[in-house]
Amino acid sequence: MVKRRENDTPASEERRRFLEISKKFGFTAAVVAGAGGTLLSSEAAAQTAKEEKEREAAAAHTMTVATAYILGASRSYPIMQLDFKENVQNATGGKIYVKLAPGGQLGAGGALAQKVQNGTIQAAQHSLSNFAPFAPVVDLINLPYFCGANQKFVNLVSSEAWKAEVDPKVEAKGFKALWYVVIDPRVVAMRKGGEGPVKTPADLEGIKFRVPGSKMLQQYYRMIGANPTPVAWGETPSAIKQGVADALDPAVGALYVFGFKDILSWVTFSQAVPDSQVYSCNLDWFNSLPGDVQEGVLFASDITAQQNLAKVPAARNYAMAEMGKAGVQFYSPTADELQQWVAAGGYQLPDWDSFKKELAGSMDTFAKLEEATQTPGRYYVHDA
Repeated sequence: MVKRRENDTPASEERRRFLEISKKFGFTAAVVAGAGGTLLSSEAAAQTAKEEKEREAAAAHTMTVATAYILGASRSYPIMQLDFKENVQNATGGKIYVKLAPGGQLGAGGALAQKVQNGTIQAAQHSLSNFAPFAPVVDLINLPYFCGANQKFVNLVSSEAWKAEVDPKVEAKGFKALWYVVIDPRVVAMRKGGEGPVKTPADLEGIKFRVPGSKMLQQYYRMIGANPTPVAWGETPSAIKQGVADALDPAVGALYVFGFKDILSWVTFSQAVPDSQVYSCNLDWFNSLPGDVQEGVLFASDITAQQNLAKVPAARNYAMAEMGKAGVQFYSPTADELQQWVAAGGYQLPDWDSFKKELAGSMDTFAKLEEATQTPGRYYVHDA
């Protein structure tokens, strides 16, 4: 075992050991050792590094998978990147070696999507909203109460209608969608100092609501009585602290991962829109793989997707427990209250017809996708 320095805290010691192992054995070996809890054991870390080196040497293909999240994030934000690495390597019989690039080291969001598209990296995680510039039809998920509930979202993205109408448009832009990540619906999260809980849209009258660039989300919050306030994600914590914005809407897991627990008071599970992600890979790279390796990647993707679905409630509960310790309180609207949200801003209103036609291409295509949200498939996921 490594002797602890006198002034080391467990966290600083782990960081130092991570850097040492990265320098000696490579970043991926350090990542795997950290995830396996072997950073502080020289023998175990060396064994992990040896195994990684052997896997890489034996593989015929290398697949760099980049994400915006640190590995430990899956405890509250089930992004499942280490599971995906293991599954791809095992399902391809070791023919692919996966190099992880977590924590935003290669970028995040649209930047990662761009790198996948141009082949700089083989695969990445990014939000479905970041797919919208490449395949606008996926922006349909932001229609309020269209597929906000987890089960509706899973029904949709695993449906034949989605595969027929959406996937070809994604592939036409150079992407292969490997698997869709369920996190949880977006919420209504109020800053400290504001009144709460928010039970119905009437409680949002005049509230400055932080929104991303999505025109649909801006229209939705306007329809339910809030004052949409566009703020860049990196500036959002300070905007909430300073009262530039009173509320924001990421899923509970995202709020916890990005450090909002100390500046929020109430979180309401309004269930309007999914806060969802996707793992995509470069289509040309995928098509260049032998058929059996392609099948392995797709099987690994399906396995990881199912692991993600099973992880959702545990991740949510952990995030809620940790945020609760900081004084954040949670509210689930009653059926009557939830109906008020739907009535005020739901996708059934004629205000959304232009979005349906523009994004889906026709109302007939939208009707197919709408039916898919309500048709159970082979996958189950827990709803908040």
